[in-house]
Amino acid sequence: MPESLEPLRPHAGLYPEAPNGIPSRSSGGAIRVLVVDDSAAVRELLREMLQQDPALQVAATATNGEEAVRLVEKLKPDVVTMDIHMPVLDGFGATQQIMQRFPVPIVIISGSLDLTEVSVSFQAMAAGAVAVVQRPRGVGHPSFGADTLALVRIIKAMAEVKVVRRWPSDRPAPATSRSDTSALPTLAAASAALTPIGERASRTPGTALYHVPASACLQKRRVDIVAIGTSTGGPQALHALFSQLPAPLPVPVAIVQHMTEGFMPGYTQWLERAVPFPVELATDGGMLQPGRVYLAPDGAHLTVNGFGRALLSRAEPVNGLRPAVSELFSSVAAGYGSRAVAMLLTGMGTDGAAELRELRDRGALTIAQSAESSVVFGMPGHAVRLDAAELVLSPEQIAVALTRLFRLTPSNPTKAVPHL
Repeated sequence: MPESLEPLRPHAGLYPEAPNGIPSRSSGGAIRVLVVDDSAAVRELLREMLQQDPALQVAATATNGEEAVRLVEKLKPDVVTMDIHMPVLDGFGATQQIMQRFPVPIVIISGSLDLTEVSVSFQAMAAGAVAVVQRPRGVGHPSFGADTLALVRIIKAMAEVKVVRRWPSDRPAPATSRSDTSALPTLAAASAALTPIGERASRTPGTALYHVPASACLQKRRVDIVAIGTSTGGPQALHALFSQLPAPLPVPVAIVQHMTEGFMPGYTQWLERAVPFPVELATDGGMLQPGRVYLAPDGAHLTVNGFGRALLSRAEPVNGLRPAVSELFSSVAAGYGSRAVAMLLTGMGTDGAAELRELRDRGALTIAQSAESSVVFGMPGHAVRLDAAELVLSPEQIAVALTRLFRLTPSNPTKAVPHL
């Protein structure tokens, strides 16, 4: 196996980047939105909410997924809001077709927190949708104003993210250079791309990505925990990472995933079905077991102590977030230090970046997701600027790194991993 890790390189200069990692619009004009829902009342509600902001324009509405596919091809909107349960073609099928043919940011509007519907919503995210939110309450609801602001904010942000073409499972992606409309690499492709390069000292501080020889950070290292923080694009990144591992990790994995409140139980269920090892919501005081993945539940900070217990807290939000990646990483730094692997994956903002630097200073192996593979290069990008990440990799390459680090070999999983 090659001796160094070669990260994917960002599209330099292609997207002028804002502080939260969302590339700023260069085309000007209103953001054109296609609203897709089989309910006339919901379509009108979303139209009314979105058009309260002059930066947004509802270009058209569609009553089913088949109509949505046609309108995306014809109108080329900047973003699509997508219902799940619709006649003719549902939201999952429409998302698949749109992302295979005319990639555009898609925000899933879920009408229910029912576990089945939420699971389908995350299947749509695996197919290429960039976010999932709960359907806003109606005009007479006390939260209508707050719901409107939240929906407008997410639509404006998601309209700016880069999206990738998702190739059908029976059709391999073309063997061309990667671009915004290409598929992410498989584990085999990621491993084949790992070639030696110069030492990180040769890079310009605080700018481009760099490579670290594998012998310097992936060998002769004791690891007792893996900690992960992510936000926008996290479901896709975690699925890509975990589904490529040949076996469960011999240590517990603790994750803070920023998520709309109410979706974590369904998200956990979806991820547990999508990867070949157990995934569950962390419980207060629960022992963290090797080979298992633990997610922070809704509205609670997740921390860990040096004795391997998860601790949940309803303490004040940190930088407006609860759970916060910074809380998890700080506890891992204090309890594990150099015996940890910590990584920041795709997401808006800066949560966890400073604490990733603290972990690196304490000797932990630190990883940030690469710009090219991130839906939003906010959290990992800030970590790179702080020189907090020892490695900057795609999710598939992170799987390669973990396979080397833990010397994983293929095992017989207890369950099959579905193709998503």
